Amino acid sequence: MAVREILKMGDLRLLRVAQVVTAFDTDALHLLITDLLDTMRAADGAGLAAPQIGVDSQLVIFGTDSINPRYPQAPVVPRTVLINPVITPLSADQTEDWEGCLSVPGLRGKVPRFEQIRYTGFDQYGDPIDRTVAGFHARVVQHECDHLLGMLYPMRMCDFSQFGFTSVLFPELADAADD
Repeated sequence: MAVREILKMGDLRLLRVAQVVTAFDTDALHLLITDLLDTMRAADGAGLAAPQIGVDSQLVIFGTDSINPRYPQAPVVPRTVLINPVITPLSADQTEDWEGCLSVPGLRGKVPRFEQIRYTGFDQYGDPIDRTVAGFHARVVQHECDHLLGMLYPMRMCDFSQFGFTSVLFPELADAADD
């Protein structure tokens, strides 16, 4: 029920490996999820991980209900609460595409990601989630789950000539330049 501060690159808390969630369907968990959703919406994010707001738990949320101003060409991704995720690549095929991050504001970089993945985990009630996805959906899940491993997208980049300020690389997204 609150918009929380999003930690920025350089904060050592973003480099920790998050802890497994062991208690589901609790008031504290539901409050955390509400705060994550409120914070993600306020920042026009496509996803947010608990470590980004300083909470050391294996919990990510992601999804877009409609056109996201930060990713206007991206397809809709169903709103999902994913706890204790496991990602399994379904082939070795990777594609590079532009990513931004609420913890790395104002910058974008080309990041290689697996094109098709299966992800499993649990929702806030402890019910299992098992999905096979591709494209932007797969990219968002991998990006958010990296936060649970203490990784930010620049750590996955291969070519830093493909890294820069959103306002320079994508002037049409000038209003969303504060990723």
